[in-house]
Amino acid sequence: MGTFNIHHGAGPDDRLHLDHVAAVIADTAFDVVGLQEVDRCWGERSEFVDQARWLADRLAMRVAFGANLDEAPPHEKMPRRRYGTAILSRFPIAASRNIALPRPEGGEPRGLLEAVVRVRGVPLRFYSTHLQHDSPAERWAQVETVNEVIAAADRPIVLVGDLNAIPEAPEIQRLSPKLHDTWPKAGDGDGFTYDSVAPRARIDYVFARDGVCARSARVIDTDASDHLPVAVDVVITAPDGAEH
Repeated sequence: MGTFNIHHGAGPDDRLHLDHVAAVIADTAFDVVGLQEVDRCWGERSEFVDQARWLADRLAMRVAFGANLDEAPPHEKMPRRRYGTAILSRFPIAASRNIALPRPEGGEPRGLLEAVVRVRGVPLRFYSTHLQHDSPAERWAQVETVNEVIAAADRPIVLVGDLNAIPEAPEIQRLSPKLHDTWPKAGDGDGFTYDSVAPRARIDYVFARDGVCARSARVIDTDASDHLPVAVDVVITAPDGAEH
């Protein structure tokens, strides 16, 4: 499982190569991955492609999408312009919803995308999010909403995303004590994910709750985006004690 901010399919040079993103996901063999900065018929920068669907079809995976920006198309015969987060899964997605996150300072709309993924029959709540990039106050408020959602959930949980803050930041420390950061236990080294040219900060995370045990974690070296993806191998324990 993992997380990948795909920068709408553009590399550090801002050139569009969505096929590079697909290749990274395929080569990493993600079973479930949360994506951020995903365009859905958004504009010229991504050639009006429905990137969530394109990646799902290319990789033979299921997809859930959460639109945080939703605008009218340039022409009435075109689909609406949407931008947000996505979850790709090799396992069935039983249900999904996108939960709006607060923006008390009027920042960019953000969301918490939830998918119920059936991993060999065990329901897993998998969340993908992208917190505000330029306001600790907004990130704090958004984390509070994430905590409320997590507190009400009763299944194995994985939360991934670009949280736009380093591990020592108060808003990251504020995340629910029911969640644990998988990198310190399962990763090796600093785990820096941004930027992809000269990584200097760890701002992309995979969190899990009891019932999900991380066995190993790694940062994938690629120039497919301005972020580096994180991949974590996990074992999920079912209520009957069986591991998946």
